[in-house]
Order: sequence, then C-alpha cells, then structure tokens
Amino acid sequence: MKEFVQKYRPYPQVDLPNRQWPNNTIDKAPIWCSVDLRDGNQALITPMNMDQKLELYKLLIKLGFKNIEVGFPSASKVEFDFLRRLVDDNLIPDDVTIQVLVQAREHLIKKTFESLKGVKHAIVHLYNSTSVAQRKIVFQKSQDEIIKLALEGVELVKKYEALHDGKISLEYSPESFTGTELEYAARICNEVTASWGISAERKVIINLPATVEMATPNVYADQIEWMSRHLDNREHVLISTHTHNDRGTSVAATELALLAGADRVEGTLLSNGERTGNVDIITLALNMHTQGLDAKLDFSDITTVLDVIERCTDMKTHERHPYVGELVYTAFSGSHQDAINKGLAYQRSKEDSFWEVPYLPIDPDDLGRNYEGIIRINSQSGKGGIAYLLEELYGYSLPKKMHPELGRIVQAVTDKEGRELESQEIFNIFKENYLDVKGSLVLLDFTASINKDHTVSCELTYTLDEKKIVSTGSGNGPIDACKKALSKVYPHSFTITDYTQHAHGEKSSAESISYIQIQTENLETFYGVGADTNISVASVKAIFCALNRVV
Repeated sequence: MKEFVQKYRPYPQVDLPNRQWPNNTIDKAPIWCSVDLRDGNQALITPMNMDQKLELYKLLIKLGFKNIEVGFPSASKVEFDFLRRLVDDNLIPDDVTIQVLVQAREHLIKKTFESLKGVKHAIVHLYNSTSVAQRKIVFQKSQDEIIKLALEGVELVKKYEALHDGKISLEYSPESFTGTELEYAARICNEVTASWGISAERKVIINLPATVEMATPNVYADQIEWMSRHLDNREHVLISTHTHNDRGTSVAATELALLAGADRVEGTLLSNGERTGNVDIITLALNMHTQGLDAKLDFSDITTVLDVIERCTDMKTHERHPYVGELVYTAFSGSHQDAINKGLAYQRSKEDSFWEVPYLPIDPDDLGRNYEGIIRINSQSGKGGIAYLLEELYGYSLPKKMHPELGRIVQAVTDKEGRELESQEIFNIFKENYLDVKGSLVLLDFTASINKDHTVSCELTYTLDEKKIVSTGSGNGPIDACKKALSKVYPHSFTITDYTQHAHGEKSSAESISYIQIQTENLETFYGVGADTNISVASVKAIFCALNRVV
C-alpha cells in the first residue's frame, strides 16, 4: 500500500477555533434550488428533449421549488429555446425565480440576457474556477488574473442588467471551492459582492460548491462557517451549497453546512449529476420531515415523482435509494418483520400520531406508499412477517402460537425455490395447508343445542375413510361436545390446547374463522383452521382440519 501513501495526501484541516456548528440544530428548511434541468441534464447519456424538460420543470413547480436553474441558455439552442418556451407560454409563476448559468464572457452573457427577455425575476449564476489545481493546470493564471476574470463578468452582468426590464439577482460561484484556499475564496467573493454593489436591496448569493467532494463532511462544515465569518456584508449574503457525492457523503456534508450557517441548497432529485451525482434533495427534505420540520417541499406522492424523473432522465431508481427505493420499506429478516408487525399494530392502537414503528424511520403513507410491500418473504424471513401478510392482505389473524408452525411450512418452500415468494404464493400455501386440507375425515353435518344445565349436546355426521358415521356427544360447549362425539369412533386420542376465532369479511356476509390446536398421543401439536358463517361449524371444521393434518 506504499504507493497510495505516496500518491494521495490527507486533506488539510481548517483552522477554526471555537467552531459553532457542532452545537447547532437545523430548525427550518433552507431555500431549495433545483439544478435538475441544468447540472442534472448535462450529466445524462441522452440529454432531455423539450417535452421531457417541460414535464420535469412542471413537476419541480408542483413540488414547491421557488428557485429553479433552468439551464445554460448561451450554451446551446435547445437550452435557449427552452427558456423562451417558459416565457412565451407564461409558465413561470410569480413566486418562482428561475436561474441561468453563464461564464464570465461577454458574448455568453449577452446571449443569456436575450433568453431572459420578459422574465420578471431571474438569478444570473456567474462562475469561474478558483482552485489551486484549476489555476495551475487548466487556466495557468495567477490569483489576481482569476479575480480580474470574475470582476469582468460582474461588470458585464451589470451592463446588461441595466438594459433588462425586470429584476436580476447575482449568484457567484468560486467553482471548485473545496480545492481553493479559504483566504483566497473569501477575497474573490468579497471583491465580487463589492463590485456588484451589495446591499439590503441587492443581496448576493455566494454559492460554495463541493464541485468535487474532497474531504469528510465536517471539513466542509468548517469551510462554510469560516467563510460565513469572513464574508463582508454577511447579512446581505445568501450562502448556498452545491455538493457532489464523490465520497458518498454529500447529504451529510450539506446537513453539516446548514448547521454551519448555509442559507440555501442546490441539488437534484434522486442525486442525478456529474460522476457520482449531486446531493439528493429528496433525501435531505425527508430527513427534515423525520425530525418534525416542514421541508417546504411536497413528496406526498413519491411514486408519481419517481415516474416522472425516470421517464425524463431514462435512469432507474436504485431499490435501496433512501426513502423512495422499492425495497426500503421491506423487511426480509424474521426479527425485523416481527418488530414491524408489532409496531404497526401498536401505532394503530394508540391515540397520538407520534410515529414509533421499529425499523421504519418514516411512515410510508406520508409518501403515498402503502404497507403491502413492507413485509416480503424469502428464505431469511420469519414467522412474524408471514402472519403480517396474511392479516394485512387477506384478513386472517393467526394466533401467535400458530406462527412457528406455518413459518416452517413456508420456510420449506422458500428453501426449495431459493427465491422471494409473492404474497399470493404465501396465501396459497396457507390455503393449501389449512383451508383446503383433504384427508380421511370429512365433515358432513353438525348441529348443536343448549341443554337446561347449560351444557351443549351435538349430533355429528362425518365420514372416516369413506365410512359414514353419525355420533352424538355432550360437553361444556360445541367444541367439547364435538370432541366427545368424535372420540366414540375416532381411533386416536387428542386434546385441544388452543382456540381462537375472529370475523372475516364484510359484516353482512362475514365468516367466522376458527383456529384450533390439538395435541396428539405422542405430544405433537397441529393447528387446524375452519371457516363458516356459523361459528360452531367453523370450530368443528378446524378440528377436522387439524386431525387430517396429523395424518
């Protein structure tokens, strides 16, 4: 590993005595700015066409974004035409500010303002690279030359701003900020805001991008707090973040940056963007949601959101993507399934709405998802998950003591198949083993009456090995009477060790479902299930089912 030690160096720490951000708390949503239509679009294998851009733009409006970077109109005709379409079709709401990206070159800035004709309020996002590597390798310019380039851009924006009929706000990005010396980053930003004429009426967005994520999230937070302390006219500056995910920690970096004083967040839905992508605004917003904060974005119909994004970008959502992936509300582990099952039952039973379900940090219903997919069954699954599926999807509330027995039956199938079982397959296994059991005992008829001493007498008609038998019995209830009637002919002794029942279906046509456990002569136990509109007959059917299952 010596070559790695020589090839890479640890990122330097920020000298920030008395840093404050570790003690802070995020207590409100930032200003959200979607860059899906620009940063996200430029990273697609096939960039979006006009219809796709319009569909995604309308989704962003619906979700509640108030700042939307709609493109780089000076870069291509498609980008220019898209902005003109928004203006000509009156598709920019009064409370939404569109943002356009441009480099510090006059012909590009002129073209940008041509695209903005008729826009009431726009953010012109001016940028140039400031990092040590970019200055040394790409531009071969000194610090002063890079500052001169930025200031020339500001003056050009001001020149065309004077000719524009509408409000223009300035956003400046020292691109590759995380690779820029902090003292130099503060110097160039302060000279930009001074040149713009920063004031309460002319606030400036200073965007501090992790164009490449180069260090742990705490270092980015230090950089943001350091800049916040060293920016002139801080009260008139909106500090914006724009993190990429090269190290896989863009969400953490952005959250810590908010603790450190950032006011605004640029990102994309589902983390689309160059290389490993931009920060995912859905994850950030729903992280806030789980902390009881109003994120000011509406993700209550997440399925539609995913459909639009996938259709417009031609990219699929990973099954494990936080909050929205197909499997994130799914438990395969038996212990997890049991805990979720109990948690959901507890949630339904209590009076307050505080969410307390193990393993589920957010209520899927908040995102328009349902509980059907929460428990899924494979060879790693447990008895609790199987019982949950049968109750939630099919209305069969199995007694707790029955769970292991059915679990073993299902486990044998999953081991054999080597795959996940669909919910319908689970129900079919239950039905085959309990509701549709065929055997030597066949119930033909059962009638019962209550005696004066409150005991029950019954007449039981059935076949045993195809021989018809009519038998009578008395007991302390229909089940006891049936057992005594059976015992007169049935050759094996058994005891009844558990009994539960519940209604199933609509009230007007509900069946009674009975679950009875018997114990055989050699102390083995078997459950039987019976269903009938008559509760006593349902119980007798359950006894017959259990005895047939013994065989």
